[in-house]
Amino acid sequence: MHSLAHDYPATLLDEREAPCLSLYQPTHRQHPNNAQDPVRFRNLVKQLAASLRTKYPARDIPALLRPFEALAEDREFWNHAGDGLAVLGAPDFFRVYRLQRPVAELAIVAESFHVKPLMRIVQSADRYQILGLNRHAFKVFEGNRDALDELPPIADVPQTAVELLGKASDDREGAHRAHGPDGSTNVARHGTDVMQDAEDRDTEQFFRAVDAAVLKHCSQPSGKRLILAALPQHHHLFRTVSNNPSLMDEAIDVHPDDLSLDALRERAWQVVLPHYLQRLAGFVESFGAAASNGRGSDDLPGIAEAAVAGRVETLLIEADRLLPGRIDASSGKITTADLTHPEIDDVFDDLGEIVLKRGGEVIVVPSDRMPTDSGAAAIYRF
Repeated sequence: MHSLAHDYPATLLDEREAPCLSLYQPTHRQHPNNAQDPVRFRNLVKQLAASLRTKYPARDIPALLRPFEALAEDREFWNHAGDGLAVLGAPDFFRVYRLQRPVAELAIVAESFHVKPLMRIVQSADRYQILGLNRHAFKVFEGNRDALDELPPIADVPQTAVELLGKASDDREGAHRAHGPDGSTNVARHGTDVMQDAEDRDTEQFFRAVDAAVLKHCSQPSGKRLILAALPQHHHLFRTVSNNPSLMDEAIDVHPDDLSLDALRERAWQVVLPHYLQRLAGFVESFGAAASNGRGSDDLPGIAEAAVAGRVETLLIEADRLLPGRIDASSGKITTADLTHPEIDDVFDDLGEIVLKRGGEVIVVPSDRMPTDSGAAAIYRF
């Protein structure tokens, strides 16, 4: 399985030989709902094939579709689906992404990949990670308002204190038990204190190692907020040793093992929700201020021309808006047409791609939070 965090945006926005095939569909985690997922997938592949025959009849269409067809037959893959699926293919290129959020069914053949659904997922302010921690082990989860999954163990990183420190509690007790001159244990209280000090040092060492591993392998690559989920007595020590700027001040005072996955997701979302709303409100407020002094616009043709010229600093696009068409990469002129045409994508998708390639920021906004009726709002650099 490919990593969206690793591939986006550079790998997916690289210039590629056409045709570029983009397939999206909702999927289901449980039987019997997931039984129809491969059937829907095959129907979407048929749509890709029809588009290819229309525009690229001379291309090796079976070769382009072969990895899609192999995926359709992979029963193990379909038995472990997420909430959505994105599959992107081009000559000598094939990527499959399980998604934690449902996406609308879509099958597009164009000169570039359709990536707006992935933009929304990658940059969405509602995404977060959870660090489940106790003195003995740690685990990391990733989710959003709708779904939460435990991530695979970090490769080549010890997951438990025993693995990391190379000693178990029994070893530590034997090493630190104190005896009197005659071999008695009359000073057992002192020995217990010594053992407790050693355990505290081991816990601190383990927490430091966990913090470094999560920072390097989870927080830095993803940029997502990190929520600590642990018993209250572990919060202070971990925060004392942590150097992770993504660690939120708010936390969950229960270890994940004591909650169902859905209950953990609900607790995490209550932590993230105020920050999510605040971030969206900040973008909307910034657009309003920019529009009032001539540095912002909701005029789609004007935004497209400004994007091509590299003038768009921040672009807000409506999540569920689709405008079949394309943007001329040199002039910014918008041409609308039928989405089934092989050279036609979504104008908002093209717009976001242009802004990203020119160093701008793209924010995909839920429909009920969008500050304009046009589906786009731009803040200009100048």
